[in-house]
Amino acid sequence: MTLFGILATIGCSEIPENNDPVLGAWVKAELEATTAKAQAADREEWIFNDVYLGRYHRYAKSDIAFYTDFRWSVEQGVYTVSYLGENDEEIEVKLILSDDLGTLQLDNGSLFAARK
Repeated sequence: MTLFGILATIGCSEIPENNDPVLGAWVKAELEATTAKAQAADREEWIFNDVYLGRYHRYAKSDIAFYTDFRWSVEQGVYTVSYLGENDEEIEVKLILSDDLGTLQLDNGSLFAARK
């Protein structure tokens, strides 16, 4: 009976809500200049979810060229993105919010991604 009580308590425990402002989709696009107008040639997209995981996509024109999963964490305003797989690369960025828009910037101030 005690075991059932413990399992019921653990099973009903509430998962803490993650409402970090980085949640959602972020993009970085490189434009290819043509004669009259610019067209998006390559685009990268990061989708951050609330369990500190995400999915990265790289597009060539409109086709997915590469994708992988990543983990993310935040400490003192610095977000660390850790790609899963063979290279285990980590990137640190800062979230810059202005109005309803936001950007993720590298340490040197260059743009990493913008909110989609």
